[in-house]
Amino acid sequence: MKQINKEIIDVIRENISFVFILDGFDEIFDKYDKNKNNNNNGRYFHDRFNLNEWNAKFIHVLIGSKNITSMIYLWPFSKEQTHGYIDKFVKMNTKNNMNDNLDWTIQQYETTLDNYPNLHKMMEEPFLLQMILTVLPSLMKQHPIGTKISKAQVYEAFNEQWIDIHVKNISNKLSELRIQINPKKVKLSFQQYCQNLGFEMFIQGNQDIKIITNWSKLDPTMEMEIKHMNEQLELKTNKAKTIAKTQDTWRQYFNGDSIAKYVLRRIGDNKYQFLHKSCQEYYASEKIMFDIISWKPNAITVDNQQFQRQFEQYVPKLSINRKLLNEELGIIQFIAERIHDNNTIFVNLKSRLFRIIEASKNNENVSIAAANAITILNSANVNMHNRNWSKIKIPYAILDRAFLEGTNFSNANLDHVHFYQTCLNKVNFTNASMNNIYFGEYAYLEGHSKGVDGAQFSPDGTKIVSYSNDKTIRIWDTSSRKQLHVLEGHLNLINAVQFSHDGSKIVSCSRDRTVRLWDILLGKQIKICEGHSRNVSSAEFSSDDSKIASCSWDKTIRIWDASSGMQIQLLEGHSDWVTKVQFLPDNSKIVSFSKGTCIRIWDVLSGTQLLLLEGHKSGITGVQFTSNGSKIISFSKDKTIRIWDALSGQQLQLLEHTNYINGIQLSPDGSKILSYSRDKTVRIWDLLSGKQLQVLEASSSFVNTARFSFDGSRIVSGSNDGTIRLWDVSSGKQIQVLEGHSDIITGVEFFPNESKILSCSADNTIRIWDISLERKIQLTEGYLDIITTIKFSPDGSKIVSGSEDKKVGLWDVQSGRQIHVFEGHSNSVNGVLFSPDGSKIVSYSSDETIRIWDVLSGKQLRLLKGHSDSVNKVRFSPDGSKLVSCSSDKTIRIWSASSGKQIKLLGGHTSIVTDTQFLPDGYKIISCSWDRTIRLWDTLSRSQLQIFQGHTDFVEGIQISPDGSKFVSHSSDNTIRLWDTLSGKQIFLFEKNKDVTEIRFSQDGTKIASCSKDKTIRLWDVLTGKQIQMFKGHSSAIQGVKFSSEDSKLISYSDDKTIRIWDVSSGKQIQVLEGHNGCINCVHLSSDGSKLMSCSGDKTMRLWRNNNGKIVDVNESSAVDYIWRVGIQSGLSMKDSIWKDADGLEEQQKLLVKQRGGLF
Repeated sequence: MKQINKEIIDVIRENISFVFILDGFDEIFDKYDKNKNNNNNGRYFHDRFNLNEWNAKFIHVLIGSKNITSMIYLWPFSKEQTHGYIDKFVKMNTKNNMNDNLDWTIQQYETTLDNYPNLHKMMEEPFLLQMILTVLPSLMKQHPIGTKISKAQVYEAFNEQWIDIHVKNISNKLSELRIQINPKKVKLSFQQYCQNLGFEMFIQGNQDIKIITNWSKLDPTMEMEIKHMNEQLELKTNKAKTIAKTQDTWRQYFNGDSIAKYVLRRIGDNKYQFLHKSCQEYYASEKIMFDIISWKPNAITVDNQQFQRQFEQYVPKLSINRKLLNEELGIIQFIAERIHDNNTIFVNLKSRLFRIIEASKNNENVSIAAANAITILNSANVNMHNRNWSKIKIPYAILDRAFLEGTNFSNANLDHVHFYQTCLNKVNFTNASMNNIYFGEYAYLEGHSKGVDGAQFSPDGTKIVSYSNDKTIRIWDTSSRKQLHVLEGHLNLINAVQFSHDGSKIVSCSRDRTVRLWDILLGKQIKICEGHSRNVSSAEFSSDDSKIASCSWDKTIRIWDASSGMQIQLLEGHSDWVTKVQFLPDNSKIVSFSKGTCIRIWDVLSGTQLLLLEGHKSGITGVQFTSNGSKIISFSKDKTIRIWDALSGQQLQLLEHTNYINGIQLSPDGSKILSYSRDKTVRIWDLLSGKQLQVLEASSSFVNTARFSFDGSRIVSGSNDGTIRLWDVSSGKQIQVLEGHSDIITGVEFFPNESKILSCSADNTIRIWDISLERKIQLTEGYLDIITTIKFSPDGSKIVSGSEDKKVGLWDVQSGRQIHVFEGHSNSVNGVLFSPDGSKIVSYSSDETIRIWDVLSGKQLRLLKGHSDSVNKVRFSPDGSKLVSCSSDKTIRIWSASSGKQIKLLGGHTSIVTDTQFLPDGYKIISCSWDRTIRLWDTLSRSQLQIFQGHTDFVEGIQISPDGSKFVSHSSDNTIRLWDTLSGKQIFLFEKNKDVTEIRFSQDGTKIASCSKDKTIRLWDVLTGKQIQMFKGHSSAIQGVKFSSEDSKLISYSDDKTIRIWDVSSGKQIQVLEGHNGCINCVHLSSDGSKLMSCSGDKTMRLWRNNNGKIVDVNESSAVDYIWRVGIQSGLSMKDSIWKDADGLEEQQKLLVKQRGGLF
């Protein structure tokens, strides 16, 4: 460093950006804060070391109230950072004795952490990572391997250890005076002190306290706490003489210090904080909780009503009634986690929170307590459906994502309540006060009758233009959200729409071979530009709006005069469809690309080709100039983004995704690129260096669209799964998930001057979302991804689920509690099944693997590897000793269920194998494939016994009859075929069965049920081959059908969000099970027919029962309802909710309610 001279430093300072971290700044601040009257005293270090001359961001780590810059979180930690920190922690622990397990190695810590998967998310935060490592040995002793450890339990262990250290220190100091104390009572006093102090700091809104060291000048609160401690201490001399004046002892030995100094952290002169703000939140939550659960009724035996009356008298005095917790989400989370804590001390917490809500019916003075109680219950994801909460008073409660289906809120005070993404189906709001309630979204823009392909703002932000598959363009007023004009004229699908730069016109292009120009004010077509002989794929204004460039599948580019509509230039040279064209910012050049791999740059004036850019290996999907026109950015199906010099055509940078790239956008300042892809990520790149700055793991689905905010600090993305996500650019953290669209997202935009997002979707809607309140309540339990498959255990006591987020879940049927989460798959789970004895679970995935898990311990027993593509089906042999699997790699494999070893490999299919099953004898296997064949195999000899030919398209599925003598198949050729297994002959052909999704034999083998995307179920007679019944009622594609155990009922499930139960003999619909607000993905009936499990695209599972008996015994008068629901239902839903005389709703909110099925 001595060899670096001032000139080199000056060059570095001018050309490189830095981050200066002033760590420990809070500990030395007071020393340099001499001039109290100088407003610039906080800039001592900036001025002393000329830091203002550096191109740098300053981070003052953990400073107190005198912070000069905003606090910046240096997290989440990556896996690599976490590993590095564990390494450092082990070394620090050996040196500083941070816990008693000095011999623990890095491997020991990491192995132990792997046994508690839910800790991994917490460890992304540095403070929590250190805390967890500190208490991990003690946590392991308290919690069995595989159990879920809550954040509250981590803090409990840490703070116990923290206080134990200080009690020990005080004991040692007092023992020097030959004074003995009771450590347990001292510890209790410390805990009570911390709880009271943490709560008072919450009430006052402070993160630090000032302590007067002079004993006589202690403030009353502190004096009270010291006195309380003195009452708890039992001080004895070695002569067993009681020391009466403990205050004198405390003053003598501790120089009159307060207890606070021994449990808090000094941050300045006489200023103290808890070790971390979260510690203060933890103690405040403990104070609130113990206030609630420590109360006891006056008499030993009281009935429920007497208990409630006595408790209601006590509620006004509770800590929970002092102040709303809405701004203290940490406190809410700690209390919510205790609701699910197995410690018996918290067993009454949930019921007492419900009692507090009940108390608000008759007493307005407990509305704060009631609002806090319901907010906590919601944060704990406690189901609050079908409650009679008429007249409750919960103003300002946070009911985001709450499950309130069927609850009665008539005459309730719901002012300022948040209902963001809440399930309000069948809720009664009659006469409720609902001033300033918050939904987090607005009424959608109604008008389009088909999928909306795009929407964008006018340059001044006052209007929105949208275009749709309904062949119309619509113009909307941004502020009122009213439709101003419908622009009709295109005769085929519209490919693109763009505002002119002055906002007065719109240009559109279509598959009808035309480019059209429209007047915004009049809502009329001004010009039609005709000349292209095929689909016009793109049209764009020049920056001065004088010209329009268009390109077409006719391999040409045309330039038009915007005022006359006349063609000015015809550019030819592409050898394939031209899919995009764009003007250079100065309008002198045009860039274009075609279906192939070449990019061309043209001179606008002469029409000559200037440059040909080659390098992409597959079809280019987009191209864009940088704002100054010096570079061109292209992206392609070859998974790359390439940056080119616009003048020379030289490739400057190559950026890579792992799948097709769907689009890019430049940041407002032009320094970054965002890209979004079919690899399910959004990525942020530095334009100059090409370095990848962030990878945003968007969802389990393709990312179709993404945009920077106008200040470049955030990104919004939209995916195939209908979700919209909001991201922070600097940290890469996901801020919000917006759910509600029922189909793929086709476009997203930030509002120009408001904290709102505009989105459009193939579900025909344009929606507006509020993103101003980013600190949404964190639900402590229950988040699930889309569950695609479920199965009951053989004894009906458990359920296994598989989901798109790569996880397998095990659930208790009685309580709905999750027993285990099995993690290991690296791609979505395609199927799950129990072993015949119920002791094991098998899961298979698109990650090419099959995994066997132990039900009791939750551990992975076997990993079955061999397939080289997605595993599509796995089945047990009848005796449970073997597994058969089929894959997109065209093979069938047989495995030992006990060892996990591959026994046989069956090859012969020439395309994807879609299904395979053992015959009842356990020695033969049948399989079907996209190669249009079905094959019968002998497992012992590995030989192919039969090939069943007849289908003329993909064979999608098969079902074997109970006795194995027959099987049925369905195909994309729109036929169902019944075959004789032994002879290989086709018995029957059922034609005109389009888009069949599933086929099933009845238990007695005499009937076949098929369901289809045509919304029907058909019942066939196996003996005659004739159709017996057709069941109609579903309003969308039916995804599956099942016979009841005695064949008297059929159960079907559909994309119309319903499950229906049918009478087989009459063909009548008996029951419709409603509640899910997404497509039903799977249902499973327990083996005894008593219960039905369903899972949905709404990210929930429901367990249904017949209140009068078994599900299989239902009739039209039966009451079928769900016993429990798990997961957080996606999107705001209000179907059949009642809003008669509800007071305080705004007009836009009333419209939103009507759109979602609410009734006034």
